[in-house]
This record gives sequence, C-alpha cells and structure tokens, in this order.
Amino acid sequence: MLLTVTPSFAAEETAAGSLSSNQFERDAKCAGCHGIIHFQWEGGMHSLAELDPFYKKEAEMASIDTDGLTDTYCARCHTPIGVVSGEFPPVDGSKLSDIAKRGVQCDFCHTVSGSAGINNAKFILTPGETKWGPFSDAESPYHLTEFSDLHTKAEFCGMCHDVNHPTNDLPLEATYTEWKEGPYSKEGVQCQDCHMTPGITQFEANPGKSASMGPKRDHIFTHYAVGGNAFITDIIGDKTHRDMAIERLQSAATLVVDAPASAEAGETVTVNVSITNSGAGHMLPTGLTNMREMWLVVIATDGDGNKFYHYGALDEKGIIDPDAVIYNTILGDADGNKTTKVWFAESIISDNRISPRETVFEEHTFTIPADAKDPVTISAKLQYRSAPQAIIDYLFDEGTYVVPVIIMAQASDSINSPDSDANTDSNKGVQTEPTTESTPGFGAFGLAGILTIIAIFVHGKRRV
Repeated sequence: MLLTVTPSFAAEETAAGSLSSNQFERDAKCAGCHGIIHFQWEGGMHSLAELDPFYKKEAEMASIDTDGLTDTYCARCHTPIGVVSGEFPPVDGSKLSDIAKRGVQCDFCHTVSGSAGINNAKFILTPGETKWGPFSDAESPYHLTEFSDLHTKAEFCGMCHDVNHPTNDLPLEATYTEWKEGPYSKEGVQCQDCHMTPGITQFEANPGKSASMGPKRDHIFTHYAVGGNAFITDIIGDKTHRDMAIERLQSAATLVVDAPASAEAGETVTVNVSITNSGAGHMLPTGLTNMREMWLVVIATDGDGNKFYHYGALDEKGIIDPDAVIYNTILGDADGNKTTKVWFAESIISDNRISPRETVFEEHTFTIPADAKDPVTISAKLQYRSAPQAIIDYLFDEGTYVVPVIIMAQASDSINSPDSDANTDSNKGVQTEPTTESTPGFGAFGLAGILTIIAIFVHGKRRV
C-alpha cells in the first residue's frame, strides 16, 4: 500500500482514548530482529520523550496554569501511545503503561498508516499485525509489512515538529515549516536525509540490514535521530547521543572574524563577525526557540595576553551578558509582555534567528589601549545552550543541573600581525561549567534574553 502525503489532508487523526496500549508491541520485542536500529534509538530524545525531566516539569507547570488544557496537547507527541490509549492524563504519568512510557517508540512510528496534516501530532494509527515502513519489498516472519512513502518524507516529522498553540494557533515550534519554506525542501532534501543518515548536514548512504534476517540494502535509515540536545542526553547518561548532538551543533554554522589589518594604540576600531547558517535545513536555533540560547562571545587581547574587550560572557549564575544579542524568538502574553511560558503566548514579539544559508553580521567596536602590545587578537565563539540556566534553577533545586554550553564554532583575526592572513578557524568544544568571566560568545540556537543591539542587514540586511 502506497501512502502519499499531499497538501490536502482529509482524514481525521487518531483520537485520544480510542485505542488500547495492549494493541502496541513492546520495543524490546522489536529489538529481537531489529537490534541495531533499536540500539540506535535507545537513549536518544525520541526514546526519552516522556522521561525528559525538563519537559515533565514544564508540562506539570502548564497543566496547573491552564487547568489541564495542555495535558494531552503536549503529551500527544511525548507519549503518543499514552494519549491514544487514554492513559494520559494525569500529567504526572502515574497511569502510563510501560509501553506508553517509552515515548516515541518503534510500534508507534511503524503503525502510523497516514497523516491528517502538519503540526500538533495529526497522526493516524493502525496498530496490529501490519507495520508500515520505507521498503516496498520488505518481508517478515513475525508481522505483515506495507510500504509507506510518508515514512520517507519530511511530512512524517512535521506532524510533531511543528507545534501551534492549542487555542490561538500561534506557531510555537516550526521546524518543519522552516524547512518547507527554505532552500533544502526546494532541492528535495528531506529531514531524514540529515537526521537519519550518517551524514551530519547532508545525505550519506548507510549500507546494511534493517533486520537480522533481511537483505543487505544500499541504504538503511539510522535511528539515532539526533538534534541539538546535549543537555538531557547527558543527564540520562547516554554519552553516544550527547556526543552526536554536540557534533551536529558544531556542523550547523560557520563563523568569520574580519578585523582591520593595522591600527594604532589608542585608536577605536570596528571588527565584523559573520555567522552563517551553513549546515542546518531549518532556522538556527529551531524547536522550542524561546527556550534555546544562541549567542556570540567576542574577546580582544593584546600581545601580552591582556584582555581589554569581552562581550557575551556568562556571570557567576550562568546569566548571559545583557548586552549580547541572543538569536531566538521572544513571545508575548495577552498584555504584550515577554513570557517564556508558551501556553500563555499570544504573539511573537521578535524573531532574529538565522535562516538556512543566511549570513548575519555583528559589529564590535572598541578602543585599543594606549599601552597595548602588538599583535591584537580578536577571537569569537558561537555558543549554544538548550535552556537558560536560570529557568533550570527555577524548575529544579539550584545546582541540580548545569546546562552545558556548546561551542559551535570559533574563529579569530589579528591586528598588527606579521601574518596578514591571521584569520583562523579554531577548535570547537563543550563548556559544562558557567564561566565567571565577562566576555563574548556565539552559539547555534537562541532564547529569550535582553536584546539591546538589534539591527538587520544580511545580503542587504545587517544585524548590529
């Protein structure tokens, strides 16, 4: 049976409480034949969707604030089997079966027989003996198989990776739409081509078998399905998925520093730093972007290592320099005030994120000290954090979790250097402790912060 997604979705999604969790297979049973795929899935964010402590705290807060309005709305993506089986709510998950606690698991995805549309989990489920997947010639001694074109298309991902507000339809997460409106969709590059192959930013064939008794194929989709979350994967203790998330973040953007070749001591100079979304098929950051933080750190030092300019630093509590530009969306509530609670959001106050293949510029102006020794070095880092440290400290006891700061890219340039081609790319890395220094940085996904320097011109737009 061929399933094709079209712009018109006439069918109705599977309703809450319309099925039983007993109709779904345990993922451990799937591992008997699909061991490699199950290993890749285990410990990733799909497997942790219902166990994610950050999500659970936010979901509980939303439930209290909205008198339960958001319960199944959020959980439909995080524990889809729990919702369609009527085991959720309550929001604490106390009635969930073991199968429902496994988040976005094997027999959920492979009993998706169709889609009723994009966003807010409009999936159609047909649990039972038949499993839907990307091969037209698949045979199994355990279950029936049906080919699903939907499983090879971005529209499969778009059912959950676009989220609109349940009452006012405000886009809260728009990863699929960002892809759809960008250059990669026009070139036929699907979500699966980057997130379900060994290639980080482009399709890369993965020869192998999808089942132990199955045929050798030219390409098998991997099931790590890694995004940019090195925070929760680290908390859970899955080093593989954590490291893959860091690698993906470090492949998303390119950073260039452009400083004057020469300047006198005491002179005021302007340095340009460009940030290019060179590796992501969606905007940077993406996902729940009012919670993501992406920002630039810029430091200037003289030839003796004396630091005289520092932008984008974290203070002792992990708060970003209030003068730093944070690339993110800022949401507004009914009164037009900023809010990080998406359930109260009624407008988008600002959105300065970076589109696929877009380049934005920041100008940094400082005065070289009169006693500065040559050469003057300007270094820049693009930094990313999954959530603000202050919000994590609010949701949990302070000090429970330190949100890792991922260095996505680094670059530098020099003034009065004997080497005229001093601009270099540097090492990337992860900073797991908040720095107490007061400097600049640059990242790949952003959150609500105090934006004091915003102007936009890129290829004709500039952000200063």
